[in-house]
Amino acid sequence: MSRTEPASVPYDVLDAYRTCEFVTLGRDGIPLAWPTAVARREDGTLLVTTCLAFAQKALNVRRDGRVALLFSDPTGSGLSHAPQVFVSGRAECPDTIMTGPQGAEDYWRRLFERQPHSRSYLTRPMRPLMSWYYLRLLITVEPQNVIVRPPLADLVHRSAPMSATGPWSMPGMAQLGRAPSAVLAARDASGAPVLARTLPRPTSSGYLVEVPADCPVEDGPAGLLVHRHDERLNDMYNAFVRGTLQRTAAGRLLVPSRVIEPMGSGRARDALRVLRQTKRSTDRYLARRGLSRPAVQWDRFRALVRPAPVVPRVPLPVKGSPHQ
Repeated sequence: MSRTEPASVPYDVLDAYRTCEFVTLGRDGIPLAWPTAVARREDGTLLVTTCLAFAQKALNVRRDGRVALLFSDPTGSGLSHAPQVFVSGRAECPDTIMTGPQGAEDYWRRLFERQPHSRSYLTRPMRPLMSWYYLRLLITVEPQNVIVRPPLADLVHRSAPMSATGPWSMPGMAQLGRAPSAVLAARDASGAPVLARTLPRPTSSGYLVEVPADCPVEDGPAGLLVHRHDERLNDMYNAFVRGTLQRTAAGRLLVPSRVIEPMGSGRARDALRVLRQTKRSTDRYLARRGLSRPAVQWDRFRALVRPAPVVPRVPLPVKGSPHQ
């Protein structure tokens, strides 16, 4: 592993990653991590966007700008042995609702190319259902510290995936058992959020987690994020296991308290629930600011879609929305 200055960030690797893990600090101090898409700007800052329906990341940033990103799952990147890259820094998020791609053209252009089915959201039949998806807040991250870690494959090969069965019953067993690894979201001695890929091992009282030496985590609120996507950013799933990190004789132990699955568990009925929930959340964000729902600049988004055959199927949003 190696520590680098922001000026020497391996941008070619970052650009190839389809998603990364992005962590902010919640009101109660817990680090909250979710998968997201990122775009690099020419000035070296990183752009993250979030829709009004999932505005918690933006609200957290406005309260505490300390954030971190971990590029650790290279699925779809085309890189055979991509290193993991941890980036910590400070973020800003103006309370300006973007109804078009202005200021984030590269972000949307890349998304439409890498996630072909997202183009279908721009078609007229889908617009009434998907307008919430295009009402965005822009989060700009200024990197302050960068750490390069060994590839995910090296970590996974060290141990077999966690079994979802066993003599214990506790939150997260089913979710963590679906993935060969998870991302630990915790805090360091200064209270800033940190991230690290780990191989959770279930015990009678929680999940034992190993963290790299360059990730000096402290006891306190923490969580484990599991997420997945395929080569074209379809079939996405994510879940966050909230809990408390404790130092024990056996090592660091994450004692789970609850599981959050914002997009559901993948059942068909989850899609309808998500659509209702996103509409209510969007309306609530606007109502608190005394705003009516603005019109999406559909033509400007469509102008960024390079001519290509549209994928025949029209998936529901629960199938793939990497940048909530």
